[in-house]
Amino acid sequence: MTDDKICDAAREVLKTEAAALQALADGLPDGFADAVRTMHATSGRIVVSGVGKSGHVGRKISATFASTGTPSLFVHPTEASHGDLGMIGQEDLCLMLSNSGETRELGDLIEYCRRFRIPIVAMTGRGGSTLARAATHALVLPDAAEACPMGLAPTTSTTLSLALGDALAVALMNARGFTRDTFSVFHPGGKLGAQLARVGSLMHGGDEVPRVDRDVPMGETLIEMTSKGFGVAAVVDAEGRLAGVVTDGDLRRNMSDLMQRTAGDVANPSPVIAGPEMLAAEAMALLQERSILALIVVDEGHRPVGVLNVHDLLRAGVA
Repeated sequence: MTDDKICDAAREVLKTEAAALQALADGLPDGFADAVRTMHATSGRIVVSGVGKSGHVGRKISATFASTGTPSLFVHPTEASHGDLGMIGQEDLCLMLSNSGETRELGDLIEYCRRFRIPIVAMTGRGGSTLARAATHALVLPDAAEACPMGLAPTTSTTLSLALGDALAVALMNARGFTRDTFSVFHPGGKLGAQLARVGSLMHGGDEVPRVDRDVPMGETLIEMTSKGFGVAAVVDAEGRLAGVVTDGDLRRNMSDLMQRTAGDVANPSPVIAGPEMLAAEAMALLQERSILALIVVDEGHRPVGVLNVHDLLRAGVA
């Protein structure tokens, strides 16, 4: 095959699936809002189930629910028939995926939900199917051709299911008032965790903070800066509030008579500072914007409580 033929085939798949997604966006399944309300009112978990490709998509949807504030787990219908039905409580809700709506393996799960009056949200391609008829809310996907040349392999249908699962998750996020702070609780690791970390969790505090009074001679200030190793020193007034910051740049600018001056004479009275609640990503942007290597962190009373340098951020994965 030539490069053109390979790329043409790929483009055709993407166009087919994009058209199906547009159709889904233009006409959300009837009852979508009611399904979201029922899911939001559920005091237990959203139990997701499906077989084959629907099962793979279901696992991803369940993971998205869980990471965005909606407790969820995936239960394979075959395992459910062999004891895992005990994982599903009467306070839960089941989201079942089947494009045909006739997946035999879902039968025991459907009957279990009926017996214990557990709500079912169905995601299916056939409105008159067994699953759709059994569901509390049936979310019927638009009739769209599969993207494979034979029209058989689950491609467009799984893309639609995945997208509709994301739509459910985001709608539930909005209903729950899910915030950036809440998101960080569920994503403490990896790149997302680093971006959502707060300055207070990464800064050096206590005795590690280089700190001098404003009338301290520059000789002693240099010793403090060198011993703490951050290239800065917080200069404080008599009440312990930040009066300025001495940096390596300030030392160079005052080199001619440096040793005859005090920390207060040399300090920049309007330094770049951060608060403990500032996002680590914002602190990194501030350092890059101002071309500096360290920030003094102050509390609400403008007292130095920490120091954060670019190396701390890089080690944490903030970039």
